[in-house]
Amino acid sequence: MKRYAHIIGWGKYVPSKVLTNDDLAGMVDTSGEWIRTRTGIVERRIAAPKETTATMAARAARDALQVADIDPFSLDLIIVATATPDHLFPATACLVQDALGAWRAAAFDLSAGCSGFIYALGLASHLIAANAYQSVLVIGAETLSRITDWGDRSTCVLFGDGAGAVVLQASDVPGGVVSTVLGADGSGAELLIQPAGGSRLPASNQTVAEGLHYIHMNGPEIFRFAVRVMDKATREAIEKAALTLEDINLLIPHQANNRIIQTAARSLRLPQEKVFVNLDRYGNTSAASIPIALCEAIEGGRVKRGDHLVLVGFGAGLTWAATVVNWAVPLPMPPVSRWRMALRWLRYRGAAIESFLRRWWRRLEAIVKVPFKSK
Repeated sequence: MKRYAHIIGWGKYVPSKVLTNDDLAGMVDTSGEWIRTRTGIVERRIAAPKETTATMAARAARDALQVADIDPFSLDLIIVATATPDHLFPATACLVQDALGAWRAAAFDLSAGCSGFIYALGLASHLIAANAYQSVLVIGAETLSRITDWGDRSTCVLFGDGAGAVVLQASDVPGGVVSTVLGADGSGAELLIQPAGGSRLPASNQTVAEGLHYIHMNGPEIFRFAVRVMDKATREAIEKAALTLEDINLLIPHQANNRIIQTAARSLRLPQEKVFVNLDRYGNTSAASIPIALCEAIEGGRVKRGDHLVLVGFGAGLTWAATVVNWAVPLPMPPVSRWRMALRWLRYRGAAIESFLRRWWRRLEAIVKVPFKSK
């Protein structure tokens, strides 16, 4: 029997701190109006000192699991798409697994820049279709404020922090993730890059002094690349799904720049009412932008059962990706009862206790297994 991967849960988290264009105008040589007209961005969210990619990812994941009404213990796999992991290792997905108490789930990170969420969604859907997994949690999460040079007006006006998540589940009902197109061109790697911090340029006084741990971007080149591949990837994904542009109910693009989105929409001959944009409130949140936008489109009543959605993005790598989703979940979802919310709260508190006990058990094992050596 053929298996299909359906989105049955979704959730997002954005930090409470808002950084407006006027705030930035007091930091660098720019103006709020200049930023808005060039990018479409009005404000963005900035993570609090104790917030990280993992903590935001876990918040979004909990909301997605609540909508899906499944226990974290039933998850088979967790994928976190991010360019700003908490650490190079361990994977941020492992930290999320621990926070959720999803002890049965395998977990890993995926790095494909702003295309990362669709890369992860495509991978998860294929694993479900191959009968390898039943339930997969896919998250896009970023703390870009930590790698942004707040003195560089060409980049600091663009980026924000946040996380979005979806739960994919296997079903024999046709629909769900219908097609996925992934692409890359490594010859453009230097156009959008964080030069230092890896094995090529390890952290040193020199790399820090030269600002090589910040985002470096060739804006004009990225703009031209983005406009071209947004059109190309969207058309390929629709053709692969055996659909036409007229069949598409909503396009949810990567929220990088409003001029890119508008140019792509014109190229595809899609009216503005078929394109979802929330860039003005969040800026570019990289791998988190598409799942955050998807959540807001659902919350705003822009998605209905039977709709065909296209999610499309581009990013560092250079990478690009698009997917067609046939929405099968009835909307709006019924509200979650208070007792189920209380039960879920207890479940996560229990996961924290279990994590604590697991750490102490490993320490105890280490003490017990160390052989005694006499002097």
